[in-house]
Amino acid sequence: MTANTAPVLLDLAPLGAAHFARIEDKVAALMRTRESVIAMQGEALLPLEACIRSAVRPGSTALNIITGPYGETFGGWLRSCGAEVVTVTAPFSGAAGPEQVAEALRAHPAIDFVSLVHAEAATGNTNPVAEIGKVVREHGALLMLDAVASVGAEPLLTDEWGVDLCVIGGQKAMTGPAGVSAVSVSARAWERIAANEQAPRRSYLSLLDWKERWIDGGRTALPHAPAQLEMLALEQAVDRIEAVGLDAVINRHRAAAAATRAGVRALGALTPYVTRDGDAAPVATTLRAPAGVDAREVVAAALSADPAVPVQAAAGSLAKEMIRVNHYGLAADRAVVLASLSALAAGLRAVGAEIADEGEGAARAAAGAAWDAALAA
Repeated sequence: MTANTAPVLLDLAPLGAAHFARIEDKVAALMRTRESVIAMQGEALLPLEACIRSAVRPGSTALNIITGPYGETFGGWLRSCGAEVVTVTAPFSGAAGPEQVAEALRAHPAIDFVSLVHAEAATGNTNPVAEIGKVVREHGALLMLDAVASVGAEPLLTDEWGVDLCVIGGQKAMTGPAGVSAVSVSARAWERIAANEQAPRRSYLSLLDWKERWIDGGRTALPHAPAQLEMLALEQAVDRIEAVGLDAVINRHRAAAAATRAGVRALGALTPYVTRDGDAAPVATTLRAPAGVDAREVVAAALSADPAVPVQAAAGSLAKEMIRVNHYGLAADRAVVLASLSALAAGLRAVGAEIADEGEGAARAAAGAAWDAALAA
């Protein structure tokens, strides 16, 4: 009989209020905020929906910035709250710009809530939050930011950027758990939520319940039993980032994205889906399949060549044309990037797509050079 080497997950000492609060404080430091942070026991869609339903009231006007599928989800929630929704849409191959946002705010002065995704892992783009946040704050609206994919992969300066509601999750660049998330809430946002008669109460979506039963009481008594394993895993993820250094973790993600884009360009056949390097998210690189080639077939062949690489086809309407190379956490690694390029080369050959004469070798050389240059910058 072999020994059981699984980690001990049972019979742990209870996670008390003081420990829970310390974990929230560590998350707040990672998010660069001095505002209230609430760790919520569910994946990030829970606090994202809670933010919208708490801060948006019937008859209000909201601006929803769409650069991928999560922005589309927010629009549905906003409408179900009774808000008039103004939409700014950028091509999934690029990013939203502050000029677009400023124009929408001028055209609709009643806008009092703006929802934005920092990095869209599904489409591989990232938005200029600092510039957009400045425009939104000058207008006087609240800004909600989905930073689930960006935290740990690129700078997140919640307070400096004027973000009122910022949601993160641990499962991507942080290499942490999927079952717990966190939201920071500014003083301005708390005022808006408290004044909203439609804000959820006595509900899992209620931010006010957390404020009154947890924050206002000095975080001395938890309102319900904590999701202990997920909270401990979240703490370990934050502690590991601190031990390595946040800048080093961010640089590693940037290098992975830069190397993948450079390698693909040298490989041929595939092209980066996000056209400008400055609009590309460090957490994932999306690629456009060759004309007439189904991206799903390339991915299947690539995974047949190397099942371990973080390569997948896109979902929904983009499935036939988009391939995604993930750089989440431990996948933001030079060897993983090089292996992914080799697998993609094999996948392209398997479906009969033509690659450059130097092919895989040129791709790996270009990727390596780009990795070194990104780390040296």
